[in-house]
Amino acid sequence: MSKIIIVFASMSGNTEELAEAIAAGIQEAGIEPVLKNVMDTNASELEKYEGVLLGAYTWGDGDLPDEYEDFYDEMDDINLEGRKFGVFGSADSSYTYFGKAVDTLEEKLAEIGGEKVFDGFKVELNPSKDEKQLCHELGLKFAAALA
Repeated sequence: MSKIIIVFASMSGNTEELAEAIAAGIQEAGIEPVLKNVMDTNASELEKYEGVLLGAYTWGDGDLPDEYEDFYDEMDDINLEGRKFGVFGSADSSYTYFGKAVDTLEEKLAEIGGEKVFDGFKVELNPSKDEKQLCHELGLKFAAALA
């Protein structure tokens, strides 16, 4: 079984930046994560990994991005028992539900047996230097949780 996969959807590049910063922290811990756009994978691939990180921006008033919809539905058919997970994403506080896509994915991962390593990490629009550093630290923490 491979170690860690990071799956993300990013419209403007913000969530991808978060994914890359988390990946850098994991790499610093000595693990080479697999980084994939959600459009280039399917949910069943998650079962091959000990650690699963999902990143998504929140669309509109709390929706998952369109590109995550099939993947999300496919998650009903997998079991992540014994696997660790974390969720992150960019959001816009001008909407009613800030970062609801992060919450939605977190709930689904727990529902299919995953064990949460850190609370959903949300940033307002584009990540600051400090927020990228926090992502780097989340990567280190996530890697340590698998050790």
